[in-house]
Amino acid sequence: MPSKTLFTIGYEKTTPDALVAALVGAKVKTLIDVRAVPASRRPGFSKRALAERLEQDGIAYLHLRDLGTPKTGRDAAKAGDTATMRRIFAAHMERPEAQAALAEAIGIAVASPSCLLCLEREHDRCHRAIVSKMMAASVDLTITPLVPGSIGSL
Repeated sequence: MPSKTLFTIGYEKTTPDALVAALVGAKVKTLIDVRAVPASRRPGFSKRALAERLEQDGIAYLHLRDLGTPKTGRDAAKAGDTATMRRIFAAHMERPEAQAALAEAIGIAVASPSCLLCLEREHDRCHRAIVSKMMAASVDLTITPLVPGSIGSL
């Protein structure tokens, strides 16, 4: 059986419409939000607004808080300390709640074309790279980062 594709996407430097266009183009059916805090100062990227926008194009939205980076990890990432963020996140992922959320994400990705969402534009700088690798280690998934069209210097 051929590998299924798991997409990942970040909304940094893009618009909700460009993000949705990238998802539609990839034929994504479920967006899995892996932010610990699904809020954003960027219009259209908070949980409710994003879910409503996705629904217009037939894309389901699911927030899995337990796949988000703890505050200390987010602080390390903001400071540019990716190594510390990764260490904190790895410890976080050992928790039973995180393992349950990971299993849920895997089930969804196997059932339909899915995409992990977080802020960072660059897949390799974001914890979603860790989550996607953990998912691919459990089932045959090919990880494909999506990069939506960018705008200005947001």
